[in-house]
Amino acid sequence: MLDLVLTDKEGLVGDVKLKGSLGCTDHEMVAFKILRAARRGHSKLTTLDFRRADFGLFRDLLGRVPWDKALEGRGAQDSWLIFKGHLLQAQEQCIPAMRKSSKNTRRPAWMNKELLGKVKQKKEAYGG
Repeated sequence: MLDLVLTDKEGLVGDVKLKGSLGCTDHEMVAFKILRAARRGHSKLTTLDFRRADFGLFRDLLGRVPWDKALEGRGAQDSWLIFKGHLLQAQEQCIPAMRKSSKNTRRPAWMNKELLGKVKQKKEAYGG
């Protein structure tokens, strides 16, 4: 019998045990723990920071593209890929990326300090 647990980090999984047969099949359940120490680390998840974006430059960059010539004689799929390439290139130049912090991952991007304060006031007013 071969037991195999694949992970992308060394020491991420521990305490691997067989838990018996899965129903009436010859498959067996495997239980394991994900170790906290191995999970710790900084998230490399990034998101676009639209608050610091330069939309004027974005509009200008996309406006400079000669769309008639760029898309002439192309099918829908090829036209989409060309448009998408120009759009992503302009986005990269005009909209900075920011690293998501772990404290903000549980609330939506539009929920800023002001709105959080108002929600807190509402909860206090209604005894929640």
